[in-house]
Amino acid sequence: MTLPYTIRPASSDDVKTLMALRTEAEDWLRSRGSDQWSDREVGALAIEKWHTAIDEGRTWVIRDEIADFTVGTVSRGPVDRDFWNDSDEPETAFYLYKLIVSRKASGSGLGSLVLDWACRVAALEGREWLRIDCWRTATGLQRYYENLGFTHVRTEAPNHRKSGWLGQRPSSLILNRSEAIKPAVRHPVA
Repeated sequence: MTLPYTIRPASSDDVKTLMALRTEAEDWLRSRGSDQWSDREVGALAIEKWHTAIDEGRTWVIRDEIADFTVGTVSRGPVDRDFWNDSDEPETAFYLYKLIVSRKASGSGLGSLVLDWACRVAALEGREWLRIDCWRTATGLQRYYENLGFTHVRTEAPNHRKSGWLGQRPSSLILNRSEAIKPAVRHPVA
């Protein structure tokens, strides 16, 4: 069976596509009554953040090669010190950010495949955990991650942030037995 998904490092040429994915996600979230990513100014700042993450090799593009379109993106980042502290042993984790799946690929299981891919990269780096933070009010998203093996660590609520639901999953936890997302190039390891 040919697997349709590939993942590759994003380039500056991808920023327009990444912003379209983000805008689509913002619109969908708003239609569901969520305030997550509701400030369009945050969207403009996302472009700048993506350029930085791309330049640092921390953002990837996920493509459906059969349908020939971009179906998602994912980024990694440094430990967010608003949420994780030294007692969390931050060096033991891969920090996942901006996992966005196109509405066209919604319900396909792509999110689970991306999380498996990130676990594999984390394990290759010798990291024990895959960690995320979610919007504190996004209970549906929190349940989604818990259903995919994440454990709620705690919720932090700094006044200047709406995110803060912290979850982690062992990097050894692979839910889909085949490597269903193929690297278009070798996995970048930072």
